[in-house]
Amino acid sequence: MKKLILSILLFLSGCVIKEPVAVAITDDIPDFTVYDGQLNPENYLAYSSEKIAWGIGPAKQENLQPQDCIDAQMKYQNYSSQFLISDQKEILLTFDNGYENGNTSSILDTLKKHDVHAIFFITSQYARENADLVQRMIDEGHTIGNHSWHHYSFPELSTENLITEIMSLHNYMIEHFQYNMTAIRPPKGEFSERTLAICKDLGYTTYMWSYAYYDYNVNDQPTEAEAFNKLVTNLHPGEILLLHAVSSTNMNILDEFIDETLNKGYTFVH
Repeated sequence: MKKLILSILLFLSGCVIKEPVAVAITDDIPDFTVYDGQLNPENYLAYSSEKIAWGIGPAKQENLQPQDCIDAQMKYQNYSSQFLISDQKEILLTFDNGYENGNTSSILDTLKKHDVHAIFFITSQYARENADLVQRMIDEGHTIGNHSWHHYSFPELSTENLITEIMSLHNYMIEHFQYNMTAIRPPKGEFSERTLAICKDLGYTTYMWSYAYYDYNVNDQPTEAEAFNKLVTNLHPGEILLLHAVSSTNMNILDEFIDETLNKGYTFVH
């Protein structure tokens, strides 16, 4: 009964993905199976629920690794979370796909051309409305990451609701794509120690980022020259790069950026 009530409340609460350009999820939300595992909410009472809105300050090491990422990697190392992936000349390419804006096919073409793989963090809207693209990502060896069912702020959810928010998409992907997700990125970059612990116990690694730029507003796109310069001049060992697939600029510069990154001796890891 509790699970039924929870599902109804989630249905009635309204479903809006909070991106710079708000895109509403259709009200025709399909049925899904709520995770019924053995996690006990009382196990997380001792963890801090303080909301951390991830952002990176200007301080950097000589190798250009952001100091905030180094500190966070150390602080949250026991929570299966990644703010950097290594100290080597490696880069992990990630895309946030809250909704589709017509660029993903070209992005996938470019990645295939270079034999580069990425993590695509998707929402339920993306999974439900773009099954062909999701299947292509899977078929071409990319990782599908969990960006949650409704795109709610994780720290604002109760433990029970957070589990439902994560596992609803998790189970949907298993049912419709036979795909088991193990990578997660909290919506809006908002997390807490409690949410990191819950994600870990659900079998997930949380991937934040060590570089991102203003690319997500489809009505205010940076020039290709500006974007390319930002990405190249901020390359650093162990980088987790966050790009938004809604960006036409990212689509247009991706080929040149990959070439330049490889020319600088970096390896794209996956």
